[in-house]
Amino acid sequence: MAQQKKKDSFVLQAGILAAAGIIVKIIGLIYRSPLTSIIGLEGNGYYSSAINIYTIILLVSSYSIPSAISKVIAQRLAYKEYRNAQRVFQCALIYVLVVGGVASLVTFFAAPLLVSDMPNSIPVLRVFAPTIFFSGLLGVLRGYFQAHGSMAHTSISQILEQILNAGISILAAYLLIGAVKNESETTQAIYGASGSALGTGAGVLIALLFMFGMYCLNKDIIRKRVERDHSRHQESYQEIFKVIITTVTPFILSTFVYNCSTVVNMKIYNNIMIDIKGMEESMAAIQYGIFATQAMSIVNIPIALSSAMSSASLPGVSATFATHKEKETRRKVNQATRITMMLAIPSAVGLMVLARPVVQFIYPQKEALDIASNVLRVLAVTVILSGLSTLTNAVLQGIGKVNTPVIHAVIALVVQIGILVALLFYTDLNLYALAIANIAYSLLMCILNHAAVKKYLGYREDIVKTYLLPGLAACWMGAAAYGVYQGVYFLTKLNRISLVIALGAAVVVYFVLVIRMGAVNEAELKSFPKGAMLVHIAKKMHLLR
Repeated sequence: MAQQKKKDSFVLQAGILAAAGIIVKIIGLIYRSPLTSIIGLEGNGYYSSAINIYTIILLVSSYSIPSAISKVIAQRLAYKEYRNAQRVFQCALIYVLVVGGVASLVTFFAAPLLVSDMPNSIPVLRVFAPTIFFSGLLGVLRGYFQAHGSMAHTSISQILEQILNAGISILAAYLLIGAVKNESETTQAIYGASGSALGTGAGVLIALLFMFGMYCLNKDIIRKRVERDHSRHQESYQEIFKVIITTVTPFILSTFVYNCSTVVNMKIYNNIMIDIKGMEESMAAIQYGIFATQAMSIVNIPIALSSAMSSASLPGVSATFATHKEKETRRKVNQATRITMMLAIPSAVGLMVLARPVVQFIYPQKEALDIASNVLRVLAVTVILSGLSTLTNAVLQGIGKVNTPVIHAVIALVVQIGILVALLFYTDLNLYALAIANIAYSLLMCILNHAAVKKYLGYREDIVKTYLLPGLAACWMGAAAYGVYQGVYFLTKLNRISLVIALGAAVVVYFVLVIRMGAVNEAELKSFPKGAMLVHIAKKMHLLR
């Protein structure tokens, strides 16, 4: 019974985080469309260049903190060392105050060097600089609550962050562009992109205030639990700082290398297209903006599911592995993989067959519609590959093999660079070269990480139920969704209505097929987020007896 409760809790927390991730991505897409209309495709390009550099610095200074801190604290909570867990939290705050402060200053003053390939992005990057400092503190608080098995606080803070981000980004961009309405289009684009960056900072600040408020509400409970802790081993602050540094550093290296492919791709693309092929900076910004903020932003919605599953699974995997419960660890990994693939595979197929309607729904700018939808169609497969690689990355970190994903990421990055440079030099694929390089990177990461998980955990999965049956069901679903869309659009000529109806039909068809094909049974369906409700619906539809 206790084991079942832990299982249900894990799925519940994963479901909460996944739902929040989807809501955040949807809000992001909703506001990016009017924002793109305000700042234009050129401003979109400057914003994309700046936020890529900002993201990498954030990865190094604070983005890895929640995962790393949740792992360290979860290990101590597994042995009921509440005093040590609290000391880890305090030391982590000191760590990010120093590292985040330095990173913010470096970002501001070194901006001309960091975006030297696109100088018009310098003011935008400088607006991002203070956000790095606040993000570190926010990351520690999120990691603290995640370690205690509570994803609700993180989820609510993420939604609040994105709502304020959306509102302030649109308002600030509009006001700043209005302030320079008599200036050139490029100047307006720079000011508009800077306004969008202000929204990011405002979002992080409100999320930080919310998480701090939640901590203050729980501080009496935390204090009493620490006071009741009579464990013999009490770690010194020196020991804890050593643990944090030795734990966070591999997380940083792994996350940095794993994610810096975006910046590497951007730098290579801009340098080759501008310096070698003679493309104007404004045109390069427009082209890269289409790739980064239209095609990739849509792909990142389903990928958010796997990221949520990874964040939710990491504390549990760390805790069970630390207490030598390898069978339970394998069960958690299997459960997370099954759920991730059940969602990632149909998402990828759906994006392939409905790429143009989806892009048109979110980004109605006609001048970028064709290329954005074609690039999205090519990128769709990365939903599956990134889902697996992100999840296995978290699993390897959870079982203490933190250096393994770093090595794999370096190998994948080198291969990706070679492919991208060759394609840009010797072909005219341009943005499609970026898409192919992304696929190659995520595919290699997926293969290497997956092999390592099998090696270190003795993990063996059900290939048929995890991949083949969901894949077959997704193919039939894709055909049905495409047919429904074309039929409704033929009658109504309304893209949004046609797309919504097609997506609804796709969900029903896929749900029916995965059950009828035996990809999931009643017991397994119950383990999914909202599993009891799904079983009830399946029985009402006479899919289960």
